[in-house]
Amino acid sequence: MKDTDVTSAAREAGNSTVVEWGARLGYATLGLIHLLIAWIALKVAWGIGGGSKSADTSGALETLSGSGTGVLLLWVCVVGFVLLAVWQLLEAAIGFGEAADRAKAVAKGVTYLFFAWTTFKVAQGAGSSAEQQTEDFTAQLMGSPGGRVLVGLVGLVVLGIAGYHVYKGWTKKFLEDLREHPGDWAVHAGRIGYIAKGVALVIVGFFFLVAAWQADPEEAQGLDGALKTVKEMAFGPVLLTLVAVGIAAYGVYSFARARYARV
Repeated sequence: MKDTDVTSAAREAGNSTVVEWGARLGYATLGLIHLLIAWIALKVAWGIGGGSKSADTSGALETLSGSGTGVLLLWVCVVGFVLLAVWQLLEAAIGFGEAADRAKAVAKGVTYLFFAWTTFKVAQGAGSSAEQQTEDFTAQLMGSPGGRVLVGLVGLVVLGIAGYHVYKGWTKKFLEDLREHPGDWAVHAGRIGYIAKGVALVIVGFFFLVAAWQADPEEAQGLDGALKTVKEMAFGPVLLTLVAVGIAAYGVYSFARARYARV
């Protein structure tokens, strides 16, 4: 098959109604996940119910699985994440944008596939915590040649992503992802949400740098560890509450994106 035929097939698939509505379902799924993470973070901040769930994607999925229609919702999430990943990977394959945009689309596609796999395992009752996955990933990197350098690079990449989130929120650059103005409420939610996620990712990136410096994979922490670190700061419960509100705002924006996204 010629390259032009492959590109044409990818463009046709990317413009299909199934992929479009699947991507929108994926964004709605992200909204739900972030609202659940925010709720768990609030419980952690104030010790409600012991804060037993992880304040991250795995904790949100476990919370979802315990609801009355949990298994069904989890499978809906799997479909949404898979189709969102397909759309991003097709965008990269079609290649209308610059190389950096295509690389970003690939990275997002791989991330959504990871979310789909994680959700699938939770639906099968075989999920593991995101924190454990982070430690395992860091340990594997640490055991490879130049492992400490690689872990340090991961930390720097996460810090770069964190900075971009803050920049994207502060400048309202996220509006470029939408086909029309979603309303002031969504803009405010998007700004607060992106900045809050950026702040949380700064802490995650710092943990990776500490793990590289001390050559200790257990120092690496994901979102749950970052949020619980916020709680240990001065005025921790108040600060964690503010971050939780920001994460919830990102969830609200994700619902707006499900409707207004350029797909």
